[in-house]
Amino acid sequence: MPRQAHVAKLNVVAGILVDSSERVLIAERLGDGPFHGLWEFPGGKIHAGEDAKRALARELNEEIGIEVGHASSFMHLEHRYSDRHVAIEFFLIRSWEPEPEGLEGQALEWVPVDRLEEARLLPADEPVVAELKLRLS
Repeated sequence: MPRQAHVAKLNVVAGILVDSSERVLIAERLGDGPFHGLWEFPGGKIHAGEDAKRALARELNEEIGIEVGHASSFMHLEHRYSDRHVAIEFFLIRSWEPEPEGLEGQALEWVPVDRLEEARLLPADEPVVAELKLRLS
C-alpha cells in the first residue's frame, strides 16, 4: 500500500465583516500560489500559543487596518486541498474601526450576501456563503 504524502495542517481564522447594508467584505488573494486571484474572507494563520480571537484581531489589523469591535463565532470547518488541510474558525463582525483598506495591496470589495455566490471565493469558503444566506437573508 503506497504511503500518503504528508499534508500540512493549518489552523486559521477568518473575519466576516457585515456592514449596515448587509454587505460582506471580501479580499483578493495575492501572491503566486494556486489561489492567486481568488477571493476570501480576510484573516490568516493562528500562531502557536495564540487563541482564535487574538489571532483574528491581529490578522485583521495587519491585513485591513481595523480594530475589531464585537466578534462572534460563526462557523468552524475543515477543508482539504491537494497540498494542505485547513481548519478555519469564522467570526461574524458587525463593528470595527476605521474603514477597512487593503494594507498588503489586495483589493477589497463589499458584496451583498445574495451575490456572494458570484464572487470567485476559495473553495473552503463556499459552505460559509450558504450559511450566511440562511442567517442574514
